Amino acid sequence: MNATLSHRRVEVAPENVEYTPKPQKKWSVSKSVEYVLREQRFVFVLVGVALTTVFFMFLQPGGRFAQSSDGSVYTGVHEYNVDEAYGTVRAFEKAPYRAQHAAMVSPGGKIPLGLPRKPLRIVVTGGAGFVGSHLVDRLIERGDSVIVVDNFFTGRKENVQHHFGNPRFELIRHDVVEPLLLEVDQIYHLACPASPVHYKFNPIKTIKTNVVGTLNMLGLAKRIGARFLLTSTSEVYGDPLEHPQKETYWGNVNPIGVRSCYDEGKRTAETLAMDYHRGAEVQVRIARIFNTYGPRMCIDDGRVVSNFVAQALRKEPMTVYGDGKQTRSFQYVSDLVEGLMRLMEGEHVGPFNLGNPGEFTMLELAEVVKEVIDPSATIEYKENTSDDPHKRKPDISKAKELLGWEPKISLKKGLPLMVEDFRKRIFGDHKDKGLV
Repeated sequence: MNATLSHRRVEVAPENVEYTPKPQKKWSVSKSVEYVLREQRFVFVLVGVALTTVFFMFLQPGGRFAQSSDGSVYTGVHEYNVDEAYGTVRAFEKAPYRAQHAAMVSPGGKIPLGLPRKPLRIVVTGGAGFVGSHLVDRLIERGDSVIVVDNFFTGRKENVQHHFGNPRFELIRHDVVEPLLLEVDQIYHLACPASPVHYKFNPIKTIKTNVVGTLNMLGLAKRIGARFLLTSTSEVYGDPLEHPQKETYWGNVNPIGVRSCYDEGKRTAETLAMDYHRGAEVQVRIARIFNTYGPRMCIDDGRVVSNFVAQALRKEPMTVYGDGKQTRSFQYVSDLVEGLMRLMEGEHVGPFNLGNPGEFTMLELAEVVKEVIDPSATIEYKENTSDDPHKRKPDISKAKELLGWEPKISLKKGLPLMVEDFRKRIFGDHKDKGLV
């Protein structure tokens, strides 16, 4: 059988032949239109555009504050959804607050789809104290990174220890009377003893905290472009001749009294804040806080609510100074924190009264405490303290109109929550003492 071999012929191009590239096709409108219309490509393009438009126009997050089905702003104490309530976004991680705010997408605070809200970096001076620790809780819950600065004169580590180990939480032991260098977006300046027992203990230190401490934090805000919120006080009204007190009232304050270190100190702090705002264009916010109560208050700080609750729990007579007819207004701490956050995120400098307009005499307050804790509790009368205001009630019309804020928690609803906290702390102290 004969085998035959077939070989493929390999053609070798002559060396003298030059390479010629493939000629380019000429572009024509007719061919492009024909390509788009072929196989319904144009229909798919239109459908994609329509879906994208619907997505961005109707499926974006809501405004800056979440609303319930009846249109009212939801400010529940335990079930507050912070992510819905604050729809603001930072433009870039390390930009000053002023630049970030200018880069917001729309006046309503809406965020474009696909751009999650980046957390802010916030410092809270006095953040281990009563009000400060509740503010820190809300900011952490919202997703921000928080730096607490506290010298622990009245603040307690126990108030913030549940955040230990959280990478978004930092605690610095520092006195704001000394300068501090940080890079943050917002500054909540709460540092200052707020009860008569504490601010009278060292009045010179108190006024230094109010003046030098505020000066240091305003200087920091100016250097880094941060927004600054000052927690002032209703004590700037002194023993008021106007009732209720509006923000336009200048007050009736004794400049040389035993309470002046606090009253005049806060008035000077407000002056500094406004001078930095007008002269250095620092974005400042001023809140005038009225009597506030709730869990984590210092048990023996001399304030009337904590005094009455602690004395009633210990089966001691409740101390009423004077005739007990002087009036105060009491707001629950969660309402105050809500107001502070709205003020910081808003566009109004203030000052704003943040308080509950419900007015109680000291004797009426004692009756509420008796009803909650011990109906058999007694009252002991003592001589009134110097410069004690006779009446105190905020006019919160400005906060209602411009911040959309008003307190939600009544005294009869909030007081039991405070009593529960005090009962655990007082009886825990007693047990510890019994073991020693």
